[in-house]
Amino acid sequence: MSTTYYATCDSPLGELLLAGDGEALASLSVPGQRRGAAVRPDWRRDDAAPALAAARVQLDAYFAGDLKDFALPLAARGTDFRERVWAALDSIPFGATTTYGELAARIGAPRAAVRAVGAAVGANPLLIVRPCHRVIGADGSLTGYAGGLDRKRRLLALEGAASAVAGKVCRLASSGAVPRKAPDRGLYWAYSRDPATPRGAVPGGARR
Repeated sequence: MSTTYYATCDSPLGELLLAGDGEALASLSVPGQRRGAAVRPDWRRDDAAPALAAARVQLDAYFAGDLKDFALPLAARGTDFRERVWAALDSIPFGATTTYGELAARIGAPRAAVRAVGAAVGANPLLIVRPCHRVIGADGSLTGYAGGLDRKRRLLALEGAASAVAGKVCRLASSGAVPRKAPDRGLYWAYSRDPATPRGAVPGGARR
């Protein structure tokens, strides 16, 4: 049995937990994630493991607004159906969103399989790098996200997804919230009900 290595990475979403065999990334979890990974007694910490070190560098660049597409070896394992859904997530471009129905169509699944597609998306073990946050409801609602809806909003806004920025997904118009760019790095958004008195923006750069 291969050894599982892990590392952590500071980010605007909290401390991320990365795990894998050292050569490929198998999971990426955020704090408090539903069904997220947790360090086990037999895991070994190794921040220098190739896949984990590469993931930390690329995540830093992503949150700083300098990276749109991750290029990492991934090793998540699931049923054949789930792996097909997860692979389809990789085809959703940065700054775009798709629906569960559209995702089902991409893998050639019947319309009746939309719920199963949603379950597979919810079971994605590689948050952020395998962008399940880009999947939304047919009516433009955020629906669910294992990392929490607030993090889903933030990721979509960071990426400049049209539906999030325009308010279709985030419902900014109905809430009176106004998206505001962070002054230093520009891609991590904070929200304020009064445009004249913005809350402090959260810096977009992650620290390792």
